[in-house]
Amino acid sequence: MRELLQSLLDELRFDEPWKPVSRPALGAWIVFYLGFLAYAFSAHGGFLFIDSANLVVHEGGHNLFGWFGPTIGLWGGTLLQWLVPFLLAVYFFTQRETAGFVFCLFFFFENWLYTATYMADARAMALPLVTTSDPDFVEHDFNAIFSSLGVLAYDTRIAAVVRVLGWCGMLSVVGWFAFTALKKQPRELHPPEWKSVV
Repeated sequence: MRELLQSLLDELRFDEPWKPVSRPALGAWIVFYLGFLAYAFSAHGGFLFIDSANLVVHEGGHNLFGWFGPTIGLWGGTLLQWLVPFLLAVYFFTQRETAGFVFCLFFFFENWLYTATYMADARAMALPLVTTSDPDFVEHDFNAIFSSLGVLAYDTRIAAVVRVLGWCGMLSVVGWFAFTALKKQPRELHPPEWKSVV
């Protein structure tokens, strides 16, 4: 069993160092993430431009997982919406690509904001709904999911928790990125100090 775990860890390259990110690239990425965080905060839970891409993946998830039955098909939109950036983050993790890993993990957590907005609308059902199937039979995912779980009355509370976790995840990822990238600066950016020999 120990050998199996060790081979899995070796396969995931846990012991390999992260690829360095130059200071100019780090600065540009940090400006991008801080700008996006400010934009997301100013939207107060509203629709963000990236959510158009999230919506396409979400609707594709219903179609993909719908092959396995109506229940998993209902959950499939959110599942695929979260799986795509998460699995891309796992790929970049195995390649030790710092910037790619952070980008995908950041937008994995950003998806939680989008999902929280949809969850909070479960009872009100005020958001416009999109479907790739018959528009006469469109249903609100989280109204159906929360109703089946018996937690519909808690939709806004559940959404608030998901939103906070999304924000914590995004902020943590950016903090980890800055810490890791600054710690692992390429050597060419830090020339050796010349000591005079007297």
